[in-house]
Order: sequence, then structure tokens, then C-alpha cells
Amino acid sequence: MRLDVVFGAPSLAAGELAGRVVAVIDVLRASTTIATALANGARSIVPLESSDEVVLRSKQFERREVKLAGERRMLPVPGFDLGNSPREYTREAVEGRTILFSTTNGTPALLATQGARDVIVASYVNLKASLAFLRAAARGGADVSIICAGRERHFALEDAACAGRLVRGLMRRRPDVVLNDAAQASVLLDRRYGERLDLLFADAVHGRALAEAGFAADLDACAAVDACSVVAVYYDRQITKLGPGWER
Repeated sequence: MRLDVVFGAPSLAAGELAGRVVAVIDVLRASTTIATALANGARSIVPLESSDEVVLRSKQFERREVKLAGERRMLPVPGFDLGNSPREYTREAVEGRTILFSTTNGTPALLATQGARDVIVASYVNLKASLAFLRAAARGGADVSIICAGRERHFALEDAACAGRLVRGLMRRRPDVVLNDAAQASVLLDRRYGERLDLLFADAVHGRALAEAGFAADLDACAAVDACSVVAVYYDRQITKLGPGWER
């Protein structure tokens, strides 16, 4: 079994994800927000390339059915219902709604996963559920890729450390796992920070930027390990919760 970590979707080679099971990570904050929205009853999240596309796609729905959501440079898009703070995605705000969602880093990474067999969205808040899904795929013989969205197309410490936590979980009792260099580096980062996600976010450029922009409380939400017991599956251009109602 091959287990690769990729630092940034732009570094993906053509066809690299073909037939693979993929986890996309954007800890600060899109992955956390997506898991939170699904845990609080959102019907689905539709990742889109731009805020203009969000507005255009919304015309296909009754206005009460959807929430326009996303950010640019950490800040909510003017005129949208929601930004990219997981604290906004309460049950009252999102239950039963389709979320049309565009962010700086997370949604482009998701849109770059064409050709993958299965794609999930992972973060610290749904770590255990995501790991269980990836372990099941590995037992079935699938190769796994973990894509770290990063920050503005660059390496992000928090995404790599979260990837390392998943890699370590997948390595347990699997002597046949072959890691690429990025996966090995991610494991070292997870060992460095462990459960001290407060230190991880304090060291991460994006964590400091969010705190300076007034989103320090979001860092606590993003550090709530296993707060959302959902597997967020990206299939047929939308993200839904894995469960009895999910069909591949």
C-alpha cells in the first residue's frame, strides 16, 4: 500500500490521484467548517471556484434552500450569509440547507481531486471518523493520498501536522505501508506537537494571521479533536455526510 502526502494541490501531477482514496485537509478553516456544517445538519456543501460562481449557482435554488458562504483573505465575502468561521455554522444557521461554498485554499484543493476513487474532507474535528474511513479503504487494497491545502498555494504547518496524525494512524499494524517523503515529514511534525494544537497554531503563519484578524476563537474550534463524528464525502460535486442516506 502506498501512502502519499501532497503539500498543495498545484504540485499534483496529471493523473496522480487516479484510483486512489484521497483526504483533503484545510485545518484553518475550510475542513473544520465543512465537518461542523454537516454535523449540524447541513444537507450538503457545494465547493465552488469563486464567489461569482456561488452567486450564479444560487440562482438554481429557492433562496430559502441555500446559504451563500465563503471567504477571501480570511474575511467573509460581502453580501454572503456566512464566512468561513466554523462557529457560524450552527444548527440554527445550516440545518437542512445546501451551502454554496468558496474559500481561498480549501475549495481549490477539493476541486483538484478529479480522477480519485473516493474523496473525503478531514481535519482535527473529524479525525477519528476520517481515519476509520481511510483504514477501511487501505484494508481493501487502495492506495491513499492526503492533500494539504496549504495557505495561498504554500506549505502550511497545521495541515501537514494533521496529515501526520492520519499517516501515523494508518501505519499502525500495517508493515506494508510505503510512505513518500512528505508523509514521513508530516509524521515528524505530528510527533513534535502531539496534542498541543495551541502551540501548533501559534507557530503556524496562518494561525497567527487568523488571531491577528480577530478570529482567535476559531482556533479553539479548529482544535476540538473529534468534536464532529462525521465522514465528509466529496462526490458528484458536493460534500455530504457518510451514512444510510449516502449513495456512491
